[in-house]
Amino acid sequence: MNEQANISLLKQAYDAYGRGDIQSLLGMVAQDVDWELPEIEGVPFTGKRHGVSQVAEFFRILAECQEPREFKPDRFIAQDDQVVVLGHGTFAVKATGAEFSGDWCHIFRVAGGKIASFKEYDDTHQAAQAYRPRGAGAGMGAPQPSVH
Repeated sequence: MNEQANISLLKQAYDAYGRGDIQSLLGMVAQDVDWELPEIEGVPFTGKRHGVSQVAEFFRILAECQEPREFKPDRFIAQDDQVVVLGHGTFAVKATGAEFSGDWCHIFRVAGGKIASFKEYDDTHQAAQAYRPRGAGAGMGAPQPSVH
């Protein structure tokens, strides 16, 4: 498969995700896919997965945990069987109500017309902060020191 065909496959995958059509997206994934996000404490969908069923579980947990406010791939760069996608996203964490934004980089390997591997790089600190439970009363009506 040539580089333009690989980019086209990934644009279709991002479009399917944007429509919420995870079944179509999973149809573009190889049965033995490797799927990896940086491990973030307290964020249950992060870490390594292998195989379509584990990637389906990733998308299920992702949808339970956060809602995309904006998710936009901006640039697709292909060489041989690799495609690098640069983009930006804003997400709302359902458990905390916090939002976080940032740029991300996704690196894919395409084999046999399917997504064979995925690895994400992003600002894990922002995500960890947004998922951290807020302390009871923190910042809300706490007494402020008086200045004389």
